[in-house]
Amino acid sequence: MNNVFRTDCGMYRDHNEDTGGTLTNPQQTLAVVADGMGGHKAGDVASDMAMAFIREQWEQLDAPLEVSRAMQWMEETIKAANRHLYDYAKTNSEYEGMGTTLVAALCSHDFVAVANVGDSRCYLFDTHQGIQQQTEDHSLVNELVKAGQLTKEAAEYHPRKHVLTRALGTDDDIDVDTFTFKWQDGGLVLLCSDGLSNKLTDHQLAQVLQTEGTLEERADRLVEEANQAGGEDNITLAIVEHPKGDAE
Repeated sequence: MNNVFRTDCGMYRDHNEDTGGTLTNPQQTLAVVADGMGGHKAGDVASDMAMAFIREQWEQLDAPLEVSRAMQWMEETIKAANRHLYDYAKTNSEYEGMGTTLVAALCSHDFVAVANVGDSRCYLFDTHQGIQQQTEDHSLVNELVKAGQLTKEAAEYHPRKHVLTRALGTDDDIDVDTFTFKWQDGGLVLLCSDGLSNKLTDHQLAQVLQTEGTLEERADRLVEEANQAGGEDNITLAIVEHPKGDAE
């Protein structure tokens, strides 16, 4: 499965609190994006620790995961990562209150299993259906939207859009959203931090994803356009492509 990962400091930040990556075996690809938060570089520590924990668990797998086991593994792994971060912060006072968003997509030829905590997003893009956001933001403004107190359009510019209702590492237990969906030959799964999704609309994301060129070129263009649109935050993304010609 073709895949690419990019992370960029942005135009104004002096360090990058995002991390992530793509992990592969012969049949499956696991893509991860984490957006850290906390003072004194604690966000760096939280996102790095979460990614390192997931990588360690992935490397212990000895066979591809079928769909139900994939969802179970992702939920168990992310809950364990949460506890790992929480316990670390409790015993290292300089990191108290650190946390991170996390979105992960385990991509097989016939399914994608997704898990997320926070407001980093997963999108599915294909030329027939366009771009569709798959995850739900765990944020204050999204709760207001669901309650009918705020329109989706107003939510995009709300001053408290960054306030999360859920994050990894801030509590000893965490609810993890998990779900699966099918994808077609040539489809693209895009994971990103809000440094990308806050700067580019769905239409702009789709315009880049549907252009000719390699995944690397399209990923670089997404980063470039987010920076051109302001680049106030770190920008991180992963793209995984369903291999053309493989059966569902």
